[in-house]
Amino acid sequence: MVTGRIHNNSQGHTSEYTHAKKTMLFSLFTSFFSIFVEKKTTIMTLQQLEYILALDKYGNFAKAAFYCDVTQPTLSLMIQKLEAELGLKIFHRRRPPVVATRAGRAVISQAREVLFQTRRLKEIAEEEKDSLCGAFTIGVLPTIAPYLIPHFFPQLMKEHPEMDLRIVELKTANMKRALAEGDIDAGILAKIDGLDAFKCVPLYKERFLAYVAEGDPLFAKERVKPTDLNSEFLWMLDEGHCFRDQLVKICQLKSASVSKKAYTLGSIETFMRIVENGKGVTFIPELAYSQLREEQRRLVRPFAIPEPRREIVMMVTQEFIRHKVLNLLVERIGTVVKPLLRP
Repeated sequence: MVTGRIHNNSQGHTSEYTHAKKTMLFSLFTSFFSIFVEKKTTIMTLQQLEYILALDKYGNFAKAAFYCDVTQPTLSLMIQKLEAELGLKIFHRRRPPVVATRAGRAVISQAREVLFQTRRLKEIAEEEKDSLCGAFTIGVLPTIAPYLIPHFFPQLMKEHPEMDLRIVELKTANMKRALAEGDIDAGILAKIDGLDAFKCVPLYKERFLAYVAEGDPLFAKERVKPTDLNSEFLWMLDEGHCFRDQLVKICQLKSASVSKKAYTLGSIETFMRIVENGKGVTFIPELAYSQLREEQRRLVRPFAIPEPRREIVMMVTQEFIRHKVLNLLVERIGTVVKPLLRP
C-alpha cells in the first residue's frame, strides 16, 4: 500500500527555488573559473568534461567512447584539446588502464562538481515549469525490478511520452553510491539500516513466501515456520543481497550459512526453476506471486504468523528537487501494487 509521498507546495516554495537558482549559478561559475589556468580563458565544453569523467570511470578509450556514444578518435581528440587548453596532462597513457595524473584528479573532481551543478540547474528549471520532461534514472534492486517494473513502467511511458525514464538494476551498496554521486536520481529498494543520509518515501510492504519442491517434506505443510527450514537444499542468494540478509535476520535462518548445497551468484528465477524440478526450498517476494502460473502457485507456502515482511521505499538525496516526477511515480506504483498485496 502507498503510505507516503513528497509534496512540493509548501509556503516559500518560489523563494526557495529562486534562492537555489542563484546559489547554483554562483557555484557553477565558481567551479568553471577555478579550473582556469593563469587567467587564460578556455573554450572548454560540458561535453569535454563528460568525456574525461567517462575515461576516468572506465580507464579505457574504447569503453569510454561507447558510453558517451561517440567514436574513439572523437573522444581522444576532445580530451587532448582540453589538456592543451588547460596546459596540463589529465591522464597517463603509457599503459592500460588509463589513469589520471595528480593534476588530472583535481580537474576531474572539479569537472564532476560542474556537471552536477549543471544538472541541478536543469532540474530546477523543469520543476519550476511543473514539467515531467528531462531524463530521470531510477536504480532498482534485482529482487524487486522483475516483479514491479512490468506493472507500471509500460503504461506510464504510454501515458507520458514526454518522460525520459530510465531503469538500472543495482544492489543496495551500489545504489547508495550511485545516488550520492549523481549517477541516478532515485532508488527503489528494501528499507534497511544505514539509509539515514537519504530521504526514503514508503511505497509498499510485502511478505516473504516460501517456494517448496513437491518432494520436499515442507510441501505437506500449509504454513512454514522458520524452524522448519533445515533442508540441505536451501537455495538463497549470495551474501550482499539485502533479500538474503533480511531473510536470515528476520527468520533466524542459521541453516543458511551451513547449507550443504551452495549456488553462488544465483537469482530468484534460477532457484525457482531448481525447486520446480524437485529440489529444495527457496523464497520469493509477495509481488512475484501475481506472475506465477497455477501449477507454480501450488508450490507457494506462506510463513506462519508473524509473517516476515520487507518495506519497499523510494530513496532520494536530501537535496532532491524533482518532486513532480517523484510524486507521480509514488502514486502510480501504489495504485498498481495495492490489489496485488495482502494488507
